[in-house]
Amino acid sequence: MKFGFIGTGVITEAIVTGLLKQEGAAHEFLLSERSRAVSARLAVASAQVQIATDNQEIADQADVLFLAVLPQVAEEVLQPLQFRAGQKVVSLIATVTHERLREWIGADVELTRAIPLPAVAERRGVTVLYPQDRVLSGLFAGLGTAVTAKTVEEFDAYAAASALMGTYFGVLETAAGWLAAQGCSEEGAQAYLTGVFSGLAKRAEADAGSSFSALREGHSTPGGLNEQLFRVFDSAGGSKALTEGLESVAARLQAAKS
Repeated sequence: MKFGFIGTGVITEAIVTGLLKQEGAAHEFLLSERSRAVSARLAVASAQVQIATDNQEIADQADVLFLAVLPQVAEEVLQPLQFRAGQKVVSLIATVTHERLREWIGADVELTRAIPLPAVAERRGVTVLYPQDRVLSGLFAGLGTAVTAKTVEEFDAYAAASALMGTYFGVLETAAGWLAAQGCSEEGAQAYLTGVFSGLAKRAEADAGSSFSALREGHSTPGGLNEQLFRVFDSAGGSKALTEGLESVAARLQAAKS
């Protein structure tokens, strides 16, 4: 199968890197020249990767065509291109709706929107898709986990939640700073917290039938330290601030669509 990518940035690099790690996969990749540093790096990494100087060449040859350009230039890039009826097209362009994409594409393509996260490069990422597409679900399941949204509203909610990555590292940054203030080394604090949170993520994966609420309670002895820390966090407005942050991102995403 030949995958074409119009737009070669961080997420394109992550997807291609992850797919190249699949044993026995005879995929071919045709990448746009931009960003030149990323496309050149991938071409050096594998003979399965080729660079095209013309986006129409990519659209013509790709069995699955990924659109990975910035939203502000998407119309300019996509409108001049000719697409094939029935072609499988995957949009990674944040905030641009199905309706607008179809208007720009101008052909009856099989259009799916997706939100891959950087960890697909290690085949440990989670990718949200809309609408359901069996081929793409299988593709992204091979790069970690694939979640299909049932409605566009659900897809938009997942898009807002994807903004939690910076907050996650910000929480670790704060905790590491506190440990350093207690006399721990920066290296030790980072190694410790990385191990703790990695272990918790693996526990959640292994116990996927349990809700996060149940997992929190299971990791919090009544009257114990974990229960105390969450109680203080929640009463100090931590949970409220997190919810407000998600709401603000969701509102921004909705505003960008209008």
